[in-house]
Amino acid sequence: MVTVNYKNQGTCSVLTTVTLADDHTIQEIAVKGGCNGNLKGICALLKGQKAEDVIARMEGIKCGPRSTSCPDQISKALTQALKELG
Repeated sequence: MVTVNYKNQGTCSVLTTVTLADDHTIQEIAVKGGCNGNLKGICALLKGQKAEDVIARMEGIKCGPRSTSCPDQISKALTQALKELG
């Protein structure tokens, strides 16, 4: 199991904390800052999902004119967590 604190870049949210089980299942996820209610809802939906599936769905999503978004930053946090799991 691994827990990662990922410093978000280019979004209103500032930090994504994710805990992955050894089988790559998301155990816990939280995003600090950003659209509170929306991000709480997204995090609730992600618990129990496989990191690879979430990355495939969220990677590259943009927010308005920005080149990234909170979901894209979540995908980056999950990618980092997978790397740390080995």
